[in-house]
Amino acid sequence: MKFRKFLSILKNQKGFTLIEVIVVLAITGLIGAGASMATVQVVNQGGRNSDYTIASRHTLNAIQWISRDTQMAQTIEPDGSSGFPLTLSWVEWDNSAHQIVYSIEEDKLRRSYSIDGGEPSETVVAQCIDLLSENTRCEVQGEMLNLKVTAIVGEGSSAVSVTKVREITPRPGL
Repeated sequence: MKFRKFLSILKNQKGFTLIEVIVVLAITGLIGAGASMATVQVVNQGGRNSDYTIASRHTLNAIQWISRDTQMAQTIEPDGSSGFPLTLSWVEWDNSAHQIVYSIEEDKLRRSYSIDGGEPSETVVAQCIDLLSENTRCEVQGEMLNLKVTAIVGEGSSAVSVTKVREITPRPGL
């Protein structure tokens, strides 16, 4: 008796047709594809924003260090086609001679600092620096040091390039 009741319940249930199931799967697939594309777009944009921030930070850091030392310098000697290595020197009130040399090796801007010709201490000021002389260069025009620094982060078509340009006035000659 219970088995007959169960069979009668099964006969009265209808269920979904094949067309209804296919339509539901198609709609679910479209929603999933849209969500996937949006996620990929957010991840790619986040990566580009991060690369831009890193490149910008490196250029600004290079400009800040060179500006600070240039404002102390009594003599500024750019060398080479790009102006690097850049040699800055000055004499302090206690007659100690300071010399700073900025050079670009591989993609790093290095700062070498020595006092009275002693052993120089070296610091990497910025990374990802573009080595092309038209993109990263310094030149003295009159009393001004014109500085252009470009950093490139990333590879291929997704590479982000940031260029900063500054005019720096050294301290007046003493």
